[in-house]
Amino acid sequence: MTKNYCIVGTGVAAVNAAKAIRDQDPEGNILVFGSEDSLPYNRIKLSKDLYGDLRSEKVLIKKEAWYQKQQIQTFPNTAIMQIDVEEHVLVTSAGERISYDKLLICTGAKNRKLPLPGFDKQGVYTIREMHEAEAFKSYIEDKSNIVNIGGGIQGLETAWSIVKAGKKVTILEAAPRLMARQLDEKASSILKQKLEAAGVDVRLQAAVQQVVGEESVAGIQVNESTISCDSVIYSIGVIPNLDLVANTAVTTRQGIIVNDYMETNIPDVYAAGDVTEWKGTVEGLWDRAMDQGKVAGKNMASQGTEVYRKSIPLTVFNAFDLALFSMGLVDESQCDTTLLEEDDATGKYTRLFIANQTLIGVISFESVIAAAPYKTVIESQVSLVGLDLPAMSIQEVMAVVKERLATPVTA
Repeated sequence: MTKNYCIVGTGVAAVNAAKAIRDQDPEGNILVFGSEDSLPYNRIKLSKDLYGDLRSEKVLIKKEAWYQKQQIQTFPNTAIMQIDVEEHVLVTSAGERISYDKLLICTGAKNRKLPLPGFDKQGVYTIREMHEAEAFKSYIEDKSNIVNIGGGIQGLETAWSIVKAGKKVTILEAAPRLMARQLDEKASSILKQKLEAAGVDVRLQAAVQQVVGEESVAGIQVNESTISCDSVIYSIGVIPNLDLVANTAVTTRQGIIVNDYMETNIPDVYAAGDVTEWKGTVEGLWDRAMDQGKVAGKNMASQGTEVYRKSIPLTVFNAFDLALFSMGLVDESQCDTTLLEEDDATGKYTRLFIANQTLIGVISFESVIAAAPYKTVIESQVSLVGLDLPAMSIQEVMAVVKERLATPVTA
């Protein structure tokens, strides 16, 4: 009997799940529902390419022809309002009832709100969906001075888009450094200098109190002083979007709790991507959402044969004419030693993080292409036993590691 596979959500987890289902089941009906008016698109583009054509095919995860070829049905502008897990039925905002054999929830996350005075004024934005990016871009068209709250990667990429549009940008970050989860102190300092050289006013340990103005933004109060501005945009993290399962028996904590097969506690109901909580953690990362979608889709169509394994986290930054990547665990407190090569004159900076005689993390001011060898070493857990690490260069260490990878271990 032909199965109905329903997917609620239109992020990268949903698209990869649909592809995995089709690979396993050439005949099944695959239905993808989304509340937005677009095919699934790359949300990263909303900050990275804010001033590009956000409606172009380049923003889409897959073009329309791909869905047609894969015989995957997409339903934009179709919000799912209710799940009846007993009857295996979805209810749309229009009241339509849709039966499913297998259901995947990929409702993603929503931007964390700032519960401070004045953040409901005209001119305050946070971007998660296409319409929000378009509204912000339209609002600041005749504005010149923008405050950007959040020194994480999304906030910095948005700032770069605004700077390239010729506007003055002030970045406010509550932490002592930019991209604190991905960069060490020196790397963050290099990044800050690059931003300031582009004319950005960077303020760290910034305690935001309120937005000031009558009906619209006129300024923002920070650390007891006021910064004049025309608009405020903020990016301070996300929280899983659990609204759809709030009145169901699906178990949640921070996110929808899933096992290694991306199954929830309810038979035939799976979850993947930013909405999930796996082993007590909400991932919230692009690559992991993609991997979870693949695992969920395969298991929906083949009865639990694929186990989810956490990939090495990789953050790639390309903005302010600077390329860098951060991979794995880059917390000095959890390392035995680190190896560093830097040259202030050329801007070179690469640092390896080592624990228990294995490489666990890397920060490097290079393009993502340079990340591949390090990723292989971290995933393979190649032993560094016997190396005189303090006396060796990073190139020498990687050369030895390459040899060890190529040499089979004998008993």
